[in-house]
Amino acid sequence: MAKTRPGKRDIDSYTIRGTNKIVRAGDCVLMRPSDTSKPPYVARVEKIDQDGRSNVKVRVRWYYRPEESIGGRRQFHGAKELFLSDHYDVQSAHTIEGKCVVHSFKNYTKLENVGAEDYYCRFEYKAATGAFAPDRVAVYCECEMPYNPDSLMVQCEGCKDWYHPACVGMTIEEAKKLDNFVCSECSSDDDVKKPELTFPVSPASDDKLQAEPKRRKRGP
Repeated sequence: MAKTRPGKRDIDSYTIRGTNKIVRAGDCVLMRPSDTSKPPYVARVEKIDQDGRSNVKVRVRWYYRPEESIGGRRQFHGAKELFLSDHYDVQSAHTIEGKCVVHSFKNYTKLENVGAEDYYCRFEYKAATGAFAPDRVAVYCECEMPYNPDSLMVQCEGCKDWYHPACVGMTIEEAKKLDNFVCSECSSDDDVKKPELTFPVSPASDDKLQAEPKRRKRGP
C-alpha cells in the first residue's frame, strides 16, 4: 500500500535556528551556500509552509549578485548591488542564516551608515536570457557610466552634471577639499554662479538621478 504523503500547511513565520529572529513572507534572508567559501545567497521569502513532520520549507525568489549574472560584474556595479531575478526555488528553512534588507537604489544612497546586512537593487534580471529591466539607466560623467554609490562624484555648478574626479584630472583627496566645481565645458561661461562651500557628492541626492539624463542613456 502506498504511503500517504503528509499534508502541508502554510505558516505565518519561522524562527531562524539558534536565534530569536523571525522570518515572514516578504522578508529578505541570507541562505547558506553548499560551497562555504562563497558568500551567502540572498533571497526574498515568498511563502513558508510546514509538513506533518514539522519540516519547514520556504519558497524564495533569488537575488543575483552581478558576478552571478550572464554579463558579470561591471565597473558601475556597487559592492552591495543585487538583481531581483525571476528564478524561484523551494529550500529548507534550516538553510536560512540570517535576515537582511534589500533597499531601493534611491533609499540606499540616503543611508548614513551602510551595515553588513544592507543591500540594494535597481534592476530585475531574467536568469535564462540575461535581460534586465529597466534596460536603460541614466549615465554620468565623461565616461558615460551609470552611478556607482561606492564612488565619489562631484557636481558641476554650471551644467549640473556629475563627474568622477579621475575623469576630470583630480584625485579623490583633491575632490574632497573642493568648495565648488565647474567642468571644462562650463569654465569659460562667465554667467556660472559659484556658491561658496557647496559640494554635493552623490547624484542620488539630486533629482537628476530620477529624471531623463541629458542626451545619454545606456543599458546595464
